[in-house]
Amino acid sequence: DPEGNAFLRAVNSGIHRLYSPILHRALARPWLTFAILAVICTATVPMLKAIGSSLFPPADTPQFLVKIETSDGTALSRTDQVLRFVEKRLAQEEDVNWTASNLGRGNPQIYYNQNQHETQTSFAEVFASLKAWEGEKSEVTLDRLRNDFSQYPGARISLITFENGPPINAPIAIRISGENLSVLKALAGQTEAILKTTPGTRDVANPMRLDRTDLDLGLDEARASSLGVAPGVARRVARLALSGEESGRFRDADGDDYPVRVRMPQGERNNLSDLDQIYVPTQNGEAAPLNAIATPSLKSSPARIDRYDRERTVTVSSQIQTGQLTSKVTADAEARLKRDLPLPPGYKISLGGQAEAQSESFSGLGAAVLVSIFGILAVLVLEFGKFRTALVVAGVIPLGLFGAVAALFLTGNSLSFTATIGLIALIGIEIKNSILLVDFTEQLRRDGMGLRDAIERAGEIRFLPVLLTSVTAIGGLLPLALEGSGLYSPLAIAIIGGLVTSTLLSRVATPVTYWLLTRHEEPATA
Repeated sequence: DPEGNAFLRAVNSGIHRLYSPILHRALARPWLTFAILAVICTATVPMLKAIGSSLFPPADTPQFLVKIETSDGTALSRTDQVLRFVEKRLAQEEDVNWTASNLGRGNPQIYYNQNQHETQTSFAEVFASLKAWEGEKSEVTLDRLRNDFSQYPGARISLITFENGPPINAPIAIRISGENLSVLKALAGQTEAILKTTPGTRDVANPMRLDRTDLDLGLDEARASSLGVAPGVARRVARLALSGEESGRFRDADGDDYPVRVRMPQGERNNLSDLDQIYVPTQNGEAAPLNAIATPSLKSSPARIDRYDRERTVTVSSQIQTGQLTSKVTADAEARLKRDLPLPPGYKISLGGQAEAQSESFSGLGAAVLVSIFGILAVLVLEFGKFRTALVVAGVIPLGLFGAVAALFLTGNSLSFTATIGLIALIGIEIKNSILLVDFTEQLRRDGMGLRDAIERAGEIRFLPVLLTSVTAIGGLLPLALEGSGLYSPLAIAIIGGLVTSTLLSRVATPVTYWLLTRHEEPATA
């Protein structure tokens, strides 16, 4: 049967009864039709602002980390108490399947973008897993744990879920750079307060919030020299007494080696007065008491001093509450900082975290998209020989973008990196479908058919191949879209949404645009 099977005959009949009259009316009022389509496309802009952008979505894995941080210099036994509290609370949660704890250091690298934390007595980490990741239910469970952990006094306990993308310490990171440490500390405190009042933030961390207590020997170099104490000896002896020095190795029955350190007794080394019992060797073979050449005292100093681009920098970071978009919270926090945090001369603020990673990841993408668009236009001009015809073919791109953004908006997805890749793939499919229509219209005109008749005839005949191509692509992408994958589903959703609007709207938009750009040509060329 030249008309095809019953299904194809039914589709062709629907095209003839529904599409042909719509196209005829659109060509009768081309400017009105074009204005309506333009208004539809402009709706992309507010929807794009509403969905926001993101780098990569959460990994949606049942595993998560609980990081425990106590004050710098806290004894390991105190950190262990906090660790036991976390383990006990996790054991009470029915959905938690297992846990693995590390005291004084982080877990080995367990996810590709998670680095191991350095050895530190004030740090502990628990690697845990739920029985299964169940979307919203699992998020409620983790938020309940976060709330309980936040009630623990004297320690900062953060529950971290894994995310795809490059390694970052926190989604929001505010870098404050300058020279004076006291000014940096004050600015960091104000930044911490602003972040805590910003909606959508949680677990705000300020590394300079608490000072570190250091031991200052108060060494009198002139007196030490007069007593025959060589330079550096007093400091080395004090370090030996407090931190100890490895004097050998002990091997147990299992063959494991352990370092043997010699130092002052554990119970006494924290008493400042016990330093009076230390004697420093002199160059003539005798020993001088440490208190004869030094006046030890405790002094406060910044917990850490980091440098970024060779400048002293403090980084105030924050996690994001469940259901919040990092880009929107970051923009809100940045606006509040510009409004409420006056910076002295010589000090500046820069963004790290996901904002910096997103900027680096998308930095070359814009240029690549522009190059590809101009490349497509160049190929179309070479194919059709006229720039106007190339514009007609490329004019379907905004219609597909509208559908893609609308689909992301309706499904609650942001414009992530993978969704952007989907938009690029969608442009190629749209251009191919548009070429089918415009090329056939040109062919009919070369065969002597009038301009408007050729447009209507090509639109009616080419509707079915374009429709079947789009339906096939949509059917292939549906399983990926319905899978619920945070990484790949936005890509499929963007392509499906773009194909739906492009298939329906471009069947009117392309003929109307072609008619507007070519109707003034000579009838002899029609």
